[in-house]
Amino acid sequence: MARPDILSRNPFEDAFDRLGGAPLTLAVLDLDHFKTLNDTLGHTEGDRVLRGIERLLSGSLPSGSIIGRIGGDEYAAILPETAAETALILFDEVIRHFQIHRDPHWPRTLGLSVGIASRPAHATTYPDLYRAADEALLRAKREGRSRACIFVESKMVLKSNYYPKSQLERLAKLSNALGRTEASLLREALDELIERNRGAL
Repeated sequence: MARPDILSRNPFEDAFDRLGGAPLTLAVLDLDHFKTLNDTLGHTEGDRVLRGIERLLSGSLPSGSIIGRIGGDEYAAILPETAAETALILFDEVIRHFQIHRDPHWPRTLGLSVGIASRPAHATTYPDLYRAADEALLRAKREGRSRACIFVESKMVLKSNYYPKSQLERLAKLSNALGRTEASLLREALDELIERNRGAL
């Protein structure tokens, strides 16, 4: 099976437009701490990493996927007729493969983060869908990097409005120490609170 070409930004956006209004998932990918690798090992090694990422994406994503290099170390992929949850499983596997087969000389912090959004669930136009996927990518970075996240429309007040800075800093340290997301720790605490007060419900 022929591997898809890696398109530049404009041909990638054109390919999105040609799909009309068909359901699809857009993923935005970014290398974590890529600048550190470039600064320590040089741009030749950085280019080798990017070529490896391109081979991994074109060899791992389903037939019919469209892959683009959006700029620098940022890539995007269109998965036609694919649900966000299916894309999440696919990209979890891609991230795991990257971690397992990484060059031992690369900085330990080098990883791959992915943000995912789907049409029509999250947006319909390319700019809006890209914005949603990029927001999910930023959340993946905030929650510890080297992970994939699906866009979630925020209807909650920012947790910084509820908790003092010192508590949020301790939560971030705990998240890092346990290798878990801050969101999962907060969910666990909420579950325990509800269970403890089940009689009041």
